[in-house]
Amino acid sequence: MTNQPLHRWIKTDCGRAKLAELEQRRGPMARLRLTWFVALAAIRDWPLPDPDQSDDSTS
Repeated sequence: MTNQPLHRWIKTDCGRAKLAELEQRRGPMARLRLTWFVALAAIRDWPLPDPDQSDDSTS
């Protein structure tokens, strides 16, 4: 996956797919919806492990 700044907070594949979809929309209501989605998804995904971090701690 790409390492976009928002991917640090949105960690699930389905959340990242929805983020990409919402980023394509234009207009003030679309921006409000995107902001609302990012806030809720970040809170919900906060306790999940980050799938973009490599697990090289076995050295």
